[in-house]
Amino acid sequence: MFDNIREDFRAHGSDLARHGFWAMVFYRYGRWRYTIPWRPLRLPFSFLYKFCKPFVETLTGIELPCEVVLGRRLVIEHFGGIVVSGDAVFGDDCILRNGVTVGLRHTQHRGSPTIGNRVDIGAGAKLLGPIRVGDDVAIGANAVVITDVPSNSIAVGIPARILPRKPSDSTS
Repeated sequence: MFDNIREDFRAHGSDLARHGFWAMVFYRYGRWRYTIPWRPLRLPFSFLYKFCKPFVETLTGIELPCEVVLGRRLVIEHFGGIVVSGDAVFGDDCILRNGVTVGLRHTQHRGSPTIGNRVDIGAGAKLLGPIRVGDDVAIGANAVVITDVPSNSIAVGIPARILPRKPSDSTS
């Protein structure tokens, strides 16, 4: 838990004032409490988590349940309006901006997005349903993604159009 928190701190620019960092600390604590094997010992930690959860969500504007599977160094760039469904999966080095929703497409059907490594999700973007987002993908601001996005792509628009990323010119 503490190794992940140190990485999260560095990923958030070593700034204690970032709301995203505190949301990540609380998320890591929520995950850590599940590692306590003996239920009577785990109970006070679970009570503290459930008691503090509404306050942390209100203060940070970020709903990040401990059931989400996060990779390392997730960066939450801005305060507010971020909602992540409990069965979403994130890879390493992802970035979330304000107003992002990662969740269910229909309330009656389970299934949230699985997001690869190094995915940059723009402000106001919505990723809905049991979709897969590949590695090195950029999701544009306010895009509504309801289909799979292959690696090395850009998703923009409503509904999102998938465009290939232009290769960077390393010879200049």
